[in-house]
Amino acid sequence: MTAPAVPRSPVTTLVVASRYVPVYLAIGVLVVFASIWAPATLSGAGLNAIAPFGTFLAITALGQMLVVMTGGIDLSTPGTFTLAALLMVGVGQVSDARIPLALATIAGVAGLIGLVNGLLIGGLKLNPLIVTLAVGQIVNGVVSRYYTTIAIQSPVPRGLSEWTSTRFLGITRIFWVGVALTLVLMLTFRYTSLGRRFQAVGANPVAAGVVGLRVSFYQTAAYVAAALLYAVAGVLFASFLRMPGVTIGAPYLLGPIAAVVIGGASLTGGLASSLSTWSAAFFLAGLNQAMRVMGLPTALQFVVFGLVIVSGMLVSGDRITKAVERIIRTRRTEVSTSNTDGQPTEESYAP
Repeated sequence: MTAPAVPRSPVTTLVVASRYVPVYLAIGVLVVFASIWAPATLSGAGLNAIAPFGTFLAITALGQMLVVMTGGIDLSTPGTFTLAALLMVGVGQVSDARIPLALATIAGVAGLIGLVNGLLIGGLKLNPLIVTLAVGQIVNGVVSRYYTTIAIQSPVPRGLSEWTSTRFLGITRIFWVGVALTLVLMLTFRYTSLGRRFQAVGANPVAAGVVGLRVSFYQTAAYVAAALLYAVAGVLFASFLRMPGVTIGAPYLLGPIAAVVIGGASLTGGLASSLSTWSAAFFLAGLNQAMRVMGLPTALQFVVFGLVIVSGMLVSGDRITKAVERIIRTRRTEVSTSNTDGQPTEESYAP
């Protein structure tokens, strides 16, 4: 069931939209930089290399975005990501007939991880940083134990890897799965009452509770949905590698958080953009590919990546929004005090 969207004034639209501008400026700067110093990044081969890794990061970042929209954070991402990949190998047992069973098992396990996080955070109101870090450690322990039960160098079922590697419009289906998930979230937040209620709970949980929204339910659901998205990314990554290892989820601890921040999400909850988060993930993947093309040492790549994340914090959506609000407020004050006779009007004393 959908609910009509509340119309926004042009000023409100400008303020909200301004928080998402930096990521697109960053992409523009990256394109110019790469075209001059690392042109191979923008070649067909370079873009084909960016597409899958950008998608893995984008899907995990979308999950992290849902959590951040509730004012939380999730550090259990790497464990859930890796466990999903290994379950596809272990339960799949190199048999196409077992793919549905493997996917159902992965969804159940990922949902359980998200439910534990959600109940402890949304239900018992525990600190999300500590809870998800602890749950992540437990999942990592399960991953290490489960990995010893899988035959070394066992691949995922061939049917899965063939399906994901099939190209549509010259790009693998992995990319299009990421696009589809992004569109689903965009439409949900834009056109459904469920999406708008979720945003309202994140923006102001106290007010949402007063009007009758089940705050704990939405907070718990955010962690469950996030874990399912991590699992989707893990399965896709497993199909891409075909023989996943026990450490494949390690890069997805800070990367998704960085994409959410650079994508302009409000760290206090509520506002976020699925499209901007998706774009930020591909910006980071493109930056990583450009550094590889330039032949930068791994240590220097970490330094550059860290500097980009810090820069994203400095120009985060919250800071941009506050700056635009100050400019608009100052402009309104100047206009209200500059009437025809030079006398201040009643509006100039309004807050």
